[in-house]
Amino acid sequence: MDTLLMAIVVVIGVPAAVCGYIIATEWVLRFAGPNARARIRPWLWVLPAFAFLITFMIYPTIRTLLASFQNARSTEFVGLDNYVQLLNRDTFWQTLLNNALWIVFFTAIVVGMGLIVAVLTDRVRYETVVKTVIFVPMAISFVAAGVIWSFMYNFNADIGTVNAGITAFGAEAVPLLLESPLNTFLLIIVGIWMWVGFAMIILSAGLKGISAELLEAARMDGATELQVFFRIILPLLAPTIAVVATTIVITALKTFDIVYVMTGGRYGTEVIGTLFYNERFTNRNIGTSSAVAIILLLAIIPVMIFNIRRFRAQEAIR
Repeated sequence: MDTLLMAIVVVIGVPAAVCGYIIATEWVLRFAGPNARARIRPWLWVLPAFAFLITFMIYPTIRTLLASFQNARSTEFVGLDNYVQLLNRDTFWQTLLNNALWIVFFTAIVVGMGLIVAVLTDRVRYETVVKTVIFVPMAISFVAAGVIWSFMYNFNADIGTVNAGITAFGAEAVPLLLESPLNTFLLIIVGIWMWVGFAMIILSAGLKGISAELLEAARMDGATELQVFFRIILPLLAPTIAVVATTIVITALKTFDIVYVMTGGRYGTEVIGTLFYNERFTNRNIGTSSAVAIILLLAIIPVMIFNIRRFRAQEAIR
């Protein structure tokens, strides 16, 4: 009954509150002069968005930052002890290395394969069918993908597809998810399988925006397909590639589901996401887990700054 009541409040109450706010705002503005109305109206319209941003983003970030300087139960300040403790752990540096592997290999392969598939399928007769098949993994949740590939990597050759192929050639089955750093690369393959479809769709949309007359003129002038790709398509797709790469880098930094489902961060596969989860919910250490969250935030900020500067540069050109 409580759930039903909450659903009714959300479905009816939220739109009603928005409409009420708009009506009230316009009613108040009637008492202001034309010039004041023009200046005040934009601020009143964005006020709910600012309130939402402060409540659900800025305040939690500040609270997490403060908690990272407190002890495990957030009862007293301990300064930089949580950060020092993390930096003195050998396993923490392994965690950072694993995230670096995700960033480099996951991003490069997803963007590269997405670009190749987008270019190749652009001239295929059954383009829609091919793209649909490649995009299907994106419809699967990360947890489901982790379960599926756990069976694929299973040590038992009667269950694990990979070990079935290995034993078919007379070799012995390999504990794929137990051997580091092989297991990290195998987890990255799962992420690639899921995200190539995303990169393909975005890059394909960018490819469709390139003038067909321009490409045809280059071919008529004697340019080979490789020259057309590297000298025309690739430069024109560079902004789109940057968008896709930025998205994939942030995804790599936030990797959690696949690693948690398939290995739980054990056997040398731990990433920042699983480290945070284990510190907060297994060890129940609020201070250390908050420090991990802040480190992840600091790792993402440079990527976002790069993205913002690139968008501003594009707007300046336009």
